[in-house]
Amino acid sequence: MSITSFSRVVCFHLILSYFCIFHHLFIDFMKNLKKYYKLGASPADIYNALTNQIMIEIWTGDKADFKAEPGYEFSLWDGAITGRNVAFEMDRRIKQIWFFDEIESEVIITLHPDKKGTSVELVHNNIPDEAFENISEGWDLDYFSSLAELFND
Repeated sequence: MSITSFSRVVCFHLILSYFCIFHHLFIDFMKNLKKYYKLGASPADIYNALTNQIMIEIWTGDKADFKAEPGYEFSLWDGAITGRNVAFEMDRRIKQIWFFDEIESEVIITLHPDKKGTSVELVHNNIPDEAFENISEGWDLDYFSSLAELFND
């Protein structure tokens, strides 16, 4: 093996090692979440509750800053959740980016008509490992239980 070939192999292994370290430090500590919920209201009513600032304030019980416009930076629960709206499909889908300090986390809420109301599919990608349990519980105990209370009572 020539010195040039040996240098290329060593360089390749160094790059591969740095990639593995980067992957371990930044990728392995992110998690994805997928959950389903049933709500006793039409997709149109659920969509309105998720995209209308007054309705958001009613079911969260806190101040919100929200406009259903792509690019709009929002806050929910009096600033406890902040992010940016990405896309909206009327009565069907909401796509957002949530902020965790310097990290952006993708949230997609898809509404499916169901015999008894709406089946909601939640996908939340790129959640920091240290926040995963809190976020997962928050979706159940705060976000969707509040919506269920609004519509199922």
